[in-house]
Amino acid sequence: MKLEGQVAIVTGGGRNIGEEIARLFAAEGAKVAIIDNDRARGARVAEAIGASAMALASDVSKGADVEAAVAEVVRTFGRIDILVNNVAISDAKTILDITEEEWDKVIAVTLKSQFLMAQAVARQMVRQGPGGRIVNIGSTSGHRGRARAIAYCAAKGGVANLMRAMAVQLAPHGIRVNSISPNKTGSPVGRDEFDPTRPITNLVKRPGQPAETARAVLFLVSDDASFIVGENIFVDGGVMAMEVP
Repeated sequence: MKLEGQVAIVTGGGRNIGEEIARLFAAEGAKVAIIDNDRARGARVAEAIGASAMALASDVSKGADVEAAVAEVVRTFGRIDILVNNVAISDAKTILDITEEEWDKVIAVTLKSQFLMAQAVARQMVRQGPGGRIVNIGSTSGHRGRARAIAYCAAKGGVANLMRAMAVQLAPHGIRVNSISPNKTGSPVGRDEFDPTRPITNLVKRPGQPAETARAVLFLVSDDASFIVGENIFVDGGVMAMEVP
């Protein structure tokens, strides 16, 4: 098992990519804390995993909630070795029609939450030693423009360079930071249902499966990736390799 005896936090772990990451980590021997703002959703995943999982309902865009959640994980499992910043919401708006409130919410949940969680967990990792691993879940939307989702594109663009800055600042403490950028994987951001009519343009000619992203995250937090720091891996079916028509 790649994660035997380790403790991981997965935000947005109650559905889609986050759920698959939590399940895979547990199968690889980790104890997993699933943080989701939907208590029932997180509890469902934790119950399916069993005694090695716990569920916490928390708004990770708020510092007080983050501090409380991290403290509870440490009280329950004793330490934190891995953080996966997965939670995100989207806006589906353009710069001409998005409101300030909608902008602020997307930035808070999708970008600010990654900063708050990483800060709280990294401080715990430094206290407990030795080292740790953090993976931020980005998106291809953070690397190019789109016809809609202006706040989501901005937030995921921030995630890309937040990861790099974190990698530089936390490397002296033995904490490896990397990111994954999926594209159209499972159900759309913020929705529980998979949409089979969603247009897909990639080199594989199909949507991504949450388990495929989960396996890439497992690679980055395992010893197999011990020499990979500050790197982003596209798990996108080749979208970013394609020329835009």
